[in-house]
Amino acid sequence: MLRKLKFFAIGLIPGIMFMLFFLNMKGASCSGYLPNSRVVAETLSKKFVYSPQVTAQMATHHISEKFLRDSIITPGKIDFDKSQAQRKPCPTYLLQSSNQKYQLVFEKCETVATMQELKVIR
Repeated sequence: MLRKLKFFAIGLIPGIMFMLFFLNMKGASCSGYLPNSRVVAETLSKKFVYSPQVTAQMATHHISEKFLRDSIITPGKIDFDKSQAQRKPCPTYLLQSSNQKYQLVFEKCETVATMQELKVIR
């Protein structure tokens, strides 16, 4: 039995490394099924609507919509503990930017994503 397990491991480990190498070369990612990735992808596919507070913060800190999408939302992490993901009809999420400088609260509805609050953390 131990001998069979050794042969299995000898084939499995290089096989996994081989597949990861080729998937990485093609730019494929397995992260698309994780909850954070799904919420971010769904949010980016919707029309953005900005609250007056977010519009004022963006103007004050010279944040463009492109910067918000590409540098804050796309690499950001959703804090599911502080979010209301089960709220109907529009769940509310708290997103922390990857560099920990921005916090964004947004509501994701069927066709629009409403940016409700943007905090710049210094």
